[in-house]
Amino acid sequence: MSTATPESTVGGSKEPVSEDIYEQPQTPPQPRAMDDDLELGYFNVANIERIYRYIAVAKILYYGQYSDFNYRKLDRRIISAFWVLYFLCSAIRSNVGLAQTMNEDSGHDLGTVLNINPHQISTGLALFYVGYVVFDVPSNLIMTRLSPHVWMCRIVLSVGLIGTCMTAMKAEWSFYLLRLLLGIVEAGLWPGMTYYLTLFYPPSRIGKRIGQYFTASQVSAAVVGLVSAGFQKMDGAKGYVGFQWMFLVWGVVTIALGFVQLWWLPDRPNPPGEPHPKRHKLLRWLPDTPPALTGEDAVVHYHDMKRVYHSPVWTWMDLLHVFMDWRLWPLLIMYFGVVGVGIGVQLYANLIIQAINPNLSGVDISLLTAPIWIVGALSVNHLFMANIHVQMDLIAILLVTPFSDRFHRHRALFFSIPTLLQILGLLLTSYAGSEENPWPRYGGLLIVGFGLGPTVPITMTWTAEIFQPRHGEVGVAAASAVVSGWGNLGSILTTYALYSGWKSDYEAPGREKYRKSNLVMVGILIASILSAILMQILVRVIDGRHRYNEEDDVVDGAAAREAEQRGLEGLGSGVRRWFRRVKTIRE
Repeated sequence: MSTATPESTVGGSKEPVSEDIYEQPQTPPQPRAMDDDLELGYFNVANIERIYRYIAVAKILYYGQYSDFNYRKLDRRIISAFWVLYFLCSAIRSNVGLAQTMNEDSGHDLGTVLNINPHQISTGLALFYVGYVVFDVPSNLIMTRLSPHVWMCRIVLSVGLIGTCMTAMKAEWSFYLLRLLLGIVEAGLWPGMTYYLTLFYPPSRIGKRIGQYFTASQVSAAVVGLVSAGFQKMDGAKGYVGFQWMFLVWGVVTIALGFVQLWWLPDRPNPPGEPHPKRHKLLRWLPDTPPALTGEDAVVHYHDMKRVYHSPVWTWMDLLHVFMDWRLWPLLIMYFGVVGVGIGVQLYANLIIQAINPNLSGVDISLLTAPIWIVGALSVNHLFMANIHVQMDLIAILLVTPFSDRFHRHRALFFSIPTLLQILGLLLTSYAGSEENPWPRYGGLLIVGFGLGPTVPITMTWTAEIFQPRHGEVGVAAASAVVSGWGNLGSILTTYALYSGWKSDYEAPGREKYRKSNLVMVGILIASILSAILMQILVRVIDGRHRYNEEDDVVDGAAAREAEQRGLEGLGSGVRRWFRRVKTIRE
């Protein structure tokens, strides 16, 4: 039998371990009388509790070593699927904005085909958010009682079906009806994704991941804009105009991918060794999906996220406590501003660009819309010759959200700086440039796109981070739905009351066109910044700076690690792992 030595290695490391771990006593310890032990107080209650705390900390450190590996494994299963489904749903939700200018020169744009004016289009755009606002909270609460992944797939399939039906729109009433139905069936998608993440990840680690799949919305806006140029070339084929082909293709693809997600997304995690709970009778005919983690990985995740595995069934009184929590309302105002501006820019970017240069064709406008979200080298009629090789919105998301997780006590700072950039961009879009050179105004739109990226993911992450420890599963589900759903009242404001919904603004001459709408959006962004600052101050003052320092609050391994910010610790470890793999392969 071999004897361990100080040079032994642990976990493959070549570093010598501490000698006192392996040092063997030279003589056996002498037994001591029980009376002496009692006199020394070895077995008093305080010492026993201290020993148990040491054991608990040791377990946390042990399981914490493998948590990052587990979360990366979950990313491949969950984040990739979320990215695809959010990409498709965003495409169907926003492509109606592009339909306003597609094939306009041949009279086959949305307004001409349906015989509706700009204000009626604004009304239809806003009706989507009416349904979304009303049904967001009920949808998210249903998800907590049913299978989350099945409910998520139901949303995607419904969105694809309604998106396909938009091909058959013939008049104002059908446009209104389908936009309202689209908002109803899509309600719960965005907050439901946040709730779903908290079943697998601690709140301090979901900001980066929300940002990762939120990039799908930006990529979708760019791809829809670029692909719409191709759909315009199909105008008249098989009796369909260009925007009808766009609705049909995106709708059918979304339906197909919705079915695939039923077999891919995992259901809520189950404690290792325990039988799976009986499924609801309405869901028994659906296929079982393989668990996200198995074996030792599942055990490690269980110790890291016990709060999720043993979450009690919520009651209506629990839900009332969530709505009475004052922390909900500053978050709601934060979201109101940034999502209102984001949706306004996404749906009206083509009209803003057209106002910047009225001589642009529909294809040119579609191509210039894409760089706001993701841009490559573009040259349009020699008017815009600058080669832009950055991905404005994507870079902001991928840079800011990981740092907001690492410094999760300073969410307000990471929210406010990008919001200030949006304000700067809107002011440039309103006042920069000249009649001879209007392109600085377009540069302002690019800055708005850069600032938009991180703000929505950070708001949703902060919501989950605050409400999960205080209210549990129903806290995340209800609060994220209220912030996302009711916060979209900002989207109703920007889609119905501004731009084409504001007659004196869209009829304004020259450079003054849409200036009032831009300034209104500046105002709601200022309100969002003030709410973020207020939220940060009140959380620090009322809740204290270190909530998790109290032993009673440490419910699992992740909660213990959330007591401290990660900061820059471990930054770049993924790059170093990649280089090590490359070196190993070469050797």
